[in-house]
Amino acid sequence: MGRPAINTVFVSSENKDNFNTTVPSMMEASFQSAFQTKLMALNPGYTTNALGLDAATFTTVLATDVLNVSTTGTTTFFDGTNVLTGRALTDDVIDVELLLIFGGPDGTANGGLTSDNVNANDKPFLTSFPYLASPW
Repeated sequence: MGRPAINTVFVSSENKDNFNTTVPSMMEASFQSAFQTKLMALNPGYTTNALGLDAATFTTVLATDVLNVSTTGTTTFFDGTNVLTGRALTDDVIDVELLLIFGGPDGTANGGLTSDNVNANDKPFLTSFPYLASPW
């Protein structure tokens, strides 16, 4: 799963195995429509999101479950400018996903639904490889 939270929310339990074994080039055709139906059920007032994506375009991006990586430039899930160019350990992926689903065109709609209110890891990340914080 390139984006596990998207898989959890948008893929029905009866389609998990199928989704997880579908090659990325076939995911849009197989799942975009169901993702759009789910998006509109979650947020019936959805028009566009902070990236300017309408429901069909946004769910096309979501349905192809790959984690993009920029080999030149900023690596981030979303920093206001760069979008899906990778994922840094400190990226607040859930808040970004909630913002894009519920925040509307300028990110301010549905304020209570655009953050999980978890703003940092429970322990600092390491400054050298493997970078992950040690377990408790």
